[in-house]
Amino acid sequence: MGRTGFGIGFFILVLLVTAWNYRAEVAIGVIGFYVETSRDIGPNRDVPWEKGPAEPAQPPSERPPNIVLILADDMGWNDVSTNGGGAGGGTVNTPNIDRIAREGVNFTAGYAGNGTCAPSRAAILSGRYGTRFGFEFTPTPAIMAPLMGIVRSADDTPRRASIPNPDFESVAWDDMGMPASEITIAETLKDAGYHTVHIGKWHLGESNGMAAYHQGFDESLLMQGVLYLPEDHPEAVNSKQEFDPIDRFLWTMGGYGVRYNGGPPFEPDGHVTDYYTDQAVEVIEANKNRPFFLYLAHWAIHTPLQSTRDDYDAYPDIESHTERTYAGMIRGLDRSVGRVLNALEEHGIADNTLVIFTSDNGGAGYLGLPDVNKPFRGWKITFFEGGIHVPYMMRWPAKIAPGKTFEDPIHHFDIYATAANAAGAPIPTDRTMDGVDLIPFINGEAEGVPHETLFWTQDNYRVVLHQGWKMQRNGPNDEFLWLFNLNDDPTEQVNLASERPDKIEELDAILTAHLAEQVQPRWPHRGSYPVSINKHLNEPEAPDDEYAYYPN
Repeated sequence: MGRTGFGIGFFILVLLVTAWNYRAEVAIGVIGFYVETSRDIGPNRDVPWEKGPAEPAQPPSERPPNIVLILADDMGWNDVSTNGGGAGGGTVNTPNIDRIAREGVNFTAGYAGNGTCAPSRAAILSGRYGTRFGFEFTPTPAIMAPLMGIVRSADDTPRRASIPNPDFESVAWDDMGMPASEITIAETLKDAGYHTVHIGKWHLGESNGMAAYHQGFDESLLMQGVLYLPEDHPEAVNSKQEFDPIDRFLWTMGGYGVRYNGGPPFEPDGHVTDYYTDQAVEVIEANKNRPFFLYLAHWAIHTPLQSTRDDYDAYPDIESHTERTYAGMIRGLDRSVGRVLNALEEHGIADNTLVIFTSDNGGAGYLGLPDVNKPFRGWKITFFEGGIHVPYMMRWPAKIAPGKTFEDPIHHFDIYATAANAAGAPIPTDRTMDGVDLIPFINGEAEGVPHETLFWTQDNYRVVLHQGWKMQRNGPNDEFLWLFNLNDDPTEQVNLASERPDKIEELDAILTAHLAEQVQPRWPHRGSYPVSINKHLNEPEAPDDEYAYYPN
């Protein structure tokens, strides 16, 4: 989310006293005031992007391909119209995202590295399971969990209780992130002569060598704050989910800013999605004559929900204000993709540019929208398909024929090997690399499948997908067990755990062997949080609801 400069001691004292004596609304007001007065964000200014050579040393077709990675945040399977049909009952199309699939390859079994953002990003940039280097949980400020416990929902609706981790010990925010010892794809490409640029969200640490500009990026324009526009901006359409503690926390935190290469924060110019795109287009123009790697890590379409007025007005037939705002944000993100593709074409470098689009995890149940992951069960913050089965597509006209569909499971960490091999850059050999180059599989040059087996592990939530069989073990006391045959039941409707003890035994052995290769988390989880599998957060709970516990 970007650091916001808390004064920890005074802040916690005010928080505790306020929480003890007053209602949550008063606590929110005190905290919001304190955060705003401790944040120093300057006025907008131009970003001094480095410019490449005025003339190319080689024609675009004779040099290594440019690589553009566009990462959406919390985009559900059904939010991309080429996949599930689109939001708003199919009225929200994503023609530019669809274009990547149409002009390249659509991975219909593309999997995120995790059910939440940061571990997925660690997998993408390292080419490895984050658990190989202790990146098991999403970094959160120490104050977030206690604050959310106070904020709760607006009507104080009781929910199934979290289970605290009895061994939890607080770790400094600066120590949470991807260690500098990891060799990122940016470092690999930079060593191969690429100019490397990051724009947007990072969430992998900023101190101790963990910032983007210390992890291989020549330039980094970092998200600072969580708002897309100031809340009172005349072009902002805001939708607040009062039933959601996460949403209330984010609106309380606020902040509308960016930082360039670790410098002082300053305001963007316009809606953050459009602003990041403006900067991406500038980066493409500045680097059109040399190989470059652009990592455009959008905040969209994560809460807090804020659309521009024009994008909101494009969907007058969507009755729900929340869904209409969300639809506007999808439209803005899709427009961003189109502008990036058009910029590549304008500068004559589209054919030899590998463009990758995916989302860090599935759509969030705490939005209160039922169909974001349709037809899959579950949400972000679970390892059900709704949480990890994500939009994933590539376009590289020089190497990938248009109109391809790839149905075998692939993973976020495959982006590393695919990009490195495309660039002719050596992949690290001093560590286990989990990803594979997808291009030979796409083009029918490789035998077999990219992965027979994939894993998702987060303390007491452990999942293995092996040859289409998916086993989920979950719960602080290992009390939940699901087994699905995705070959026959891709939406996880029929739990076969009691019927197939032989398959459970087989998958347990595979999972145990994998866990033996992982290392201890670099920081502990605070607790395990219940997430309903079938209901979104704005639906009342019932005693017989099926749910999973997600440790973080």
